[in-house]
Formats: sequence, C-alpha cells, structure tokens
Amino acid sequence: MSRIRIAVVGAGVFGRHHLRVLGQSPRAELVAAVDIDRGRAESAAKEFGCEAMTDWRALAGRVDAAVVAVPTTAHAEVGCGLLEAGVDVLVEKPIAADLDSADRLIETARARGRILQAGHLESFNPAVAAVREILRLPLFFEIHRLSVFTPRSLDVDVVLDLMIHDIDIVLSLARQMPEEIRAAGISILSGKVDIANARLAFPNGCIANLTASRVSTERVRKLRLFQPHEYISVDYGRQDVTVIRVTPEKGIAFGRLEVKRDEPLRLELEAFLDCVEKRTAPLVGGEEARRALEVALGVLVKIEEHAEIVRRSLSTLG
Repeated sequence: MSRIRIAVVGAGVFGRHHLRVLGQSPRAELVAAVDIDRGRAESAAKEFGCEAMTDWRALAGRVDAAVVAVPTTAHAEVGCGLLEAGVDVLVEKPIAADLDSADRLIETARARGRILQAGHLESFNPAVAAVREILRLPLFFEIHRLSVFTPRSLDVDVVLDLMIHDIDIVLSLARQMPEEIRAAGISILSGKVDIANARLAFPNGCIANLTASRVSTERVRKLRLFQPHEYISVDYGRQDVTVIRVTPEKGIAFGRLEVKRDEPLRLELEAFLDCVEKRTAPLVGGEEARRALEVALGVLVKIEEHAEIVRRSLSTLG
C-alpha cells in the first residue's frame, strides 16, 4: 500500500505533537505543516521535514487526510472545508465549540463519504483498553484530572479543555447518556472556568463524579471505577490498572491487569490511518464526540446556574 498523504493544520503545541508522531509513521507521508502564523509553520516544517503552508485550502488535491489542531472555534470551518474537498479529517477535541457546529461536521462527513474522527486521546490509552475487557456493570466513577496552569487552550473552559476527556470515557463505559447533571466551577487565573466538579446520574443508577482543574500544583490523571464486587483504579499517566475483588472463596484479592504500554497519540493516529485506509468507522467518530460535547456543555450550563445562586447568596450580605 502507498503511504497516506497527510497534513497537520495548526502548528501549536498539540499540532507539533501530531507532526512528530506522523513524521515517524512509516504509513504516513507528511506533506505539510499549516498555520496562519508563517513563522510557526516554517519552524514546524523545518523540524519535521515537510512543506510550510499558511492556508489550509491549498491542501485540496494534495492530501488524503488531515489533522485539525486549530482553536476550537475554527474546528467547524476548517474541518468542513477539508471534508468538502474530499479529505478525511481527525479534529482535535472538543469536536466543535457548539452542537450546531458539531452537526455540520458530522453531516458534511456523511454527505461526502469521508472519515471524521475526534481527538479524544484517552480512548486510546492502553489502560482504558484493558478496563474495557473486564467491564461488566459500572455503578460509580470517581475521576480527577488536575494540571498545572499553562497559557494554552484559554479559549475554552476547563470543562472543554480537560474534563471532556473523562466525560468521553465515562459515556463509553456507561454506554448511556446521563439523565441528570449537577456542577459547580470557578475562575481563578483566566476569564473562564479553571476548576470544575460535575456529578452525572445515569438511568441505571450509575453515578460519575468528575473533577478537573488547570490551576493545580500537581499533575493527576486518575479514574476509579466501582462495579459489583470489584474496585478498579486506573492511572492514565502510568498506564496501570489495579483491581480489587471481593469473592466468597478468597475474600479480598488484589491484582493488576496486564497493560501493553504505548503512546496514546501514536495509537490514535494509527487508528485514524487504519480508518482512512480501510474505510472503517472510528472508535471515536463524530457522533461519539458530539455526545461528549453535549454533556460538557450541559455541565457548563449547570456551573452558570450554580454561580447565579452563589451571586444571589452573596448579595444578601451586601
């Protein structure tokens, strides 16, 4: 098979990671690094051995696929434009800034017969893949995703920046949408929500409690899952899974799942190349990404409702 011609649109922090991994893949022919900032495009192109471009529209006819790693507000414009030009697209998370834009991407991909994959990285984490193998009936999730502050991704709240990773994982493991959302959050160092907590209640009684912060003093990526007679602890970063089981014969038993460690971004991009080559549906396609976005936006609505309650309470103090 000939190599898949691919470009990366957006040569910022995330874009450069995509360029690095694609440049190392024997299946991909890295055609271009595209960025409206010519200096950034040229710097990335020089580092990763491809052409520098400033206009993504010039990719039409030159590539089979593209990664869209531009600011979230531009995902729909760039993604739809590339799909219309016959290019398969992997768009970074969140899939779009709003549900209408997500629907535009999904419909354009469907109408043009193109692959649309969303960059929900943790879905390709080997530790998550190991958990899927033993999943039965999850009834409670406790998830923490904490990061130190950086000036990147300040165009979106921490819910769309970080928590959406875990929302995607919870939805895929719970296999249903929540029927109730409660949430609270505050701004600390940016003009948007920097710390958030959400509680998702599902129709079958499952509860997910998620906390995300981008102003922490440490980096934490942990998921804890409870199902009947079993507690599962996942460290996303270390890619390890601890399982504690309660059985009548042995009492409490401790163990670790076998996890074949690998870079999630490499696995994500290889899966995308598979979809492009074989014309198969992505693990996280447009519909899955839209559901995660719908819940994330619901969390933001509940955060604002809670903030209004707090404002009214404070006003009573004068």
